Amino acid sequence: MSATEYIKYHGLLLPLEAHTTESLEYAQNFCVEDTDVFAITYPKSGTIWMQEILPLVLNGGDLTPIHTIPNWERVPWLEEKQLARVVDKLASPRALVSHFPYSLMPPSFCASKAKVIYVMRNPKDIMVSSYYFHQMAGFLEDPGTFDEFMDKFLEGKVMFGKWTDHVKSWRNSELGDRIMYITYEEMVQDLPASLRHISDFLGCNLTEEVIQKIAEHCSFKSMQNNNMSNFSLIPKVYMDSDKSPFLRKGIAGDWKNHFSSEQLTRFTSVISKELEGESFSLPWSLD
Repeated sequence: MSATEYIKYHGLLLPLEAHTTESLEYAQNFCVEDTDVFAITYPKSGTIWMQEILPLVLNGGDLTPIHTIPNWERVPWLEEKQLARVVDKLASPRALVSHFPYSLMPPSFCASKAKVIYVMRNPKDIMVSSYYFHQMAGFLEDPGTFDEFMDKFLEGKVMFGKWTDHVKSWRNSELGDRIMYITYEEMVQDLPASLRHISDFLGCNLTEEVIQKIAEHCSFKSMQNNNMSNFSLIPKVYMDSDKSPFLRKGIAGDWKNHFSSEQLTRFTSVISKELEGESFSLPWSLD
């Protein structure tokens, strides 16, 4: 693993293209406001989707931001370089995203009333999506074979470490009514229902007409065709869509097209062992 591709932060590997010592220090000193809303995800779990959804839910369905502001500026990552550049442009209530585990959130977050939407996704689909992302992202190391990448994923030698550690940190965060858990699969199955859930959690009280409008503009096809959301503005040297499109499929269950029975057994065994004894249960079967 090349030292030029990653920075190590509290044992986690973060891509140098988006993270610096300064950006991580900025995140730790960031002043979280009570009205802030964070979408927290492990990478490849629906982050970009939430960058589309949150501005529309928070502003009553006004489409202006998703058509005029790139997603990394309209809902920036807490830990990335971009935040310091755009934070002054963010209107309240501010929407932010982060891949941080709970333990790395800034002190001001814990002292605030800011809300969190934690999006979980089946780890088998995360691994498949991440495998293709590593192929197209010029700032990440080559993933090698699917089998080799699975080993790295299970050992946590990928950006932001082990999926199990991330899930455990947020499921055990004890934030009470400040946190809402939702799955990528729920959103795929019934986006309007998920939007109603998010709207209620954030106290937005959106009408059914607005819910349907947001669902339409946050569909996978709409996002694929939106240059402010599909990362087509990023130079090919960083993201080569010819190798794999950034918004690749947007479905649940694609792992079935990639795992052999032996790989599935190994993957399930490791993940199950690492979650053994936890008080929460996963919303999907790992088998």
